[in-house]
Amino acid sequence: MSDKPKNQELAEDRTDLAEDRTDWAEDRTIMANERTFAGWMRTGLAAVGIGLGFNALFGKLEPAWLPRAIATVFILIGLFIFWAAQHKGCAVQKRLEAHKAEPIKQVNMQVIAGSMALGSAALAVGIWIMDMPGG
Repeated sequence: MSDKPKNQELAEDRTDLAEDRTDWAEDRTIMANERTFAGWMRTGLAAVGIGLGFNALFGKLEPAWLPRAIATVFILIGLFIFWAAQHKGCAVQKRLEAHKAEPIKQVNMQVIAGSMALGSAALAVGIWIMDMPGG
């Protein structure tokens, strides 16, 4: 039998349960941060896709550089979204401590965002080095 009074044991049990709930909440926040990061990656890809689609659909606009410029603006928006997503995602992850969840490593967030940004930048360059119609 314990030498502690019953009310002290109850207080310790409540403290342990509160700490468990806090740990679970922190793990849920980590997972929510990862879902948010993925959502922003999708949004960035959508912006790049809009740019490519615009260039493909309206490539015959005059002057010839106009659809490329508009497409490039959307690709630049996508690049900014990729950067902002990894910047904010990594910042949130630094502030949190995982307990049971296994969060994505910050370097992986940076590699994912960097890869998407590099691919998108290559698409923008590709748009500009293609033969211009009538050029």
